[in-house]
Amino acid sequence: MKNDEYGLNRRRFVIGGMVVVLFLIYVIRLFVLQVMDSDYKSFADSNAFLKKTQYPSRGLIYDRNDKLLVYNQPAYDVMLIMREVEPFDTLDFCQTLGITREEFDRRVVNMKDRRKNPGYSSYTPQTFMTQLSAKDYGRLQEKLYKFPGFYTQNRMLRQYAFATSPHILGNLREVSQREIEKDDYYVRGDNIGDLGVEKSYETYLRGIKGKEILLRDAHGRIKGRYEEGRFDIPPQSGKNIKLSIDVDLQMYGEQLMQNKKGAIVAIEPATGEILAMVSSPTYDPSLLVGRQRGNNYMALIKDPQKPLFDRTVSMANPPGSTFKPAQGLIFLQEGIVTEQTLYPCASGFNVGNFHLGCHSHSSPLALAPAIATSCNAYFCYGLRSMLENRTKYPDIVTALNTWRDYMKSMGYGYKLGVDIPNEVRGFIPNGNFYSDKVFNTTRWRALNIISIAIGQGEILATPVQICNLAATIANRGYYIIPHVVKEIQDTVIPAQYTEKHHTMVQRHNYEIVVEGMRNAVLGGTCRLAAFPGVEVCGKTGTTQNPHGKDHSVFMGFAPKENPQIAVVVYVENAGFGATYGVPIGSLMMEKYLNDTISVERKYLEERMFNSNTMIYSGIFARD
Repeated sequence: MKNDEYGLNRRRFVIGGMVVVLFLIYVIRLFVLQVMDSDYKSFADSNAFLKKTQYPSRGLIYDRNDKLLVYNQPAYDVMLIMREVEPFDTLDFCQTLGITREEFDRRVVNMKDRRKNPGYSSYTPQTFMTQLSAKDYGRLQEKLYKFPGFYTQNRMLRQYAFATSPHILGNLREVSQREIEKDDYYVRGDNIGDLGVEKSYETYLRGIKGKEILLRDAHGRIKGRYEEGRFDIPPQSGKNIKLSIDVDLQMYGEQLMQNKKGAIVAIEPATGEILAMVSSPTYDPSLLVGRQRGNNYMALIKDPQKPLFDRTVSMANPPGSTFKPAQGLIFLQEGIVTEQTLYPCASGFNVGNFHLGCHSHSSPLALAPAIATSCNAYFCYGLRSMLENRTKYPDIVTALNTWRDYMKSMGYGYKLGVDIPNEVRGFIPNGNFYSDKVFNTTRWRALNIISIAIGQGEILATPVQICNLAATIANRGYYIIPHVVKEIQDTVIPAQYTEKHHTMVQRHNYEIVVEGMRNAVLGGTCRLAAFPGVEVCGKTGTTQNPHGKDHSVFMGFAPKENPQIAVVVYVENAGFGATYGVPIGSLMMEKYLNDTISVERKYLEERMFNSNTMIYSGIFARD
């Protein structure tokens, strides 16, 4: 009897335990499904709701005179919820969208591939195709009821008012997986700024996404807005941006640089605002919009003229004789020369068997005339005197490091921090570079590196750095980091674009250099830079090119007092600075200051419009 009771109790415990275990399993499973399992939640939500992302209008872009440059046009994406797909006429669908069956299958496979699309879920909307044209969209809308699981979603594409400034404006492209992982704002199929202002100011321009919640019935049909839209989140438009660019001056510069390789940069000295930034060859920014973006982008990459390469900030070449004013400022500040110090020039710089040539001009001469005539010998003697001065510097390494510190304070050797991508730093050597990497000894001499005095040798600078030097001289000793954005809607522009950076040179020494640059226009190497009614200051440069014809360079500013514009022109494979650099630079200044070119200089304008320097580099321009 006792055994029967014991067995009965034991069975009760076992059965009770099994019930408890089953209950716990059921509770845990419910918890996992409803709380932990996102797929279940997605399934439940997708049965009752359709949550549509509302894309904001991207911020508009204007030039400094409020001319609209970039605006938005409607575009449409095809979205797909795999769980809702029912048998349909795939061939009809493909013909409607203008794609092949193979492309249809490839898109579906890629969409389901969690390596390419980690956020994939069969319950949630996935991007099947982006950027439908209005024509394709209209054709699809008529038949959309035939294709269950598919729907369209509105978004915006960029439109350009002018075929200009692609390197400044940038463009949009589809976001990468790495960018999605880095910023949860984006999902597969979204667009992101690529190059130019679109990239640098992406977070201002993109706005904030909204959400619309639509209610479904038991058959998945849309019955209206959930709770009359009470839980919808409206999108917030991106911020509008005003550029410092003068689009008329920009397009004028592009016209002057047609059939030429090189760059123009123009800056308002007092503010650091970039007025024009021409990289040539260039291209129409609208090529990188729409369904043909990929094909057009590949064509631009393969183009031997490299139109995608931004020469204004990414091209670092020897600055040539535009470097000489900076050398004069260092020599003055360090007491190596005075305004009256004379150096000889016997057709160049001659020390022992060493000879560095120069063109014919008066000799001996002081600093201001040396700048006006672009005398090589003067600056070679000046640098040699500095590097060999053991009264001021204990050794040559210290002397050159001091020289480099001056150059750094003028914006050379490091990135300036321009607010568009892909800026390079250029190169200014210090004493340790020569001791450790070039000569492997500290027993090198000034004559071994003397060519850096005239902007050759190891010296590398970008056009924007050279223009910044012109702006610094125009300001008599300070610069503001060059930038292309003037205003951001309801936002203060970053502080670094209003801060003054003073050089290590005192103001009174700049006046001597300004005098030399003014004399270069009055009767020196920059005579073609002169135009009526304005005191122009300038400096030529002819940069040696071991791979072909020399590069033609000019930097200058105007007017001499209260300067309004500083400019640099760098034309590759174009010969002397006075041949192309000076005329183009002076035309840019005259166009900006006077809004027109004087009658007596129209011939010069026509010559620059119609000239072709591509032939000197072995690359011929397009028709």
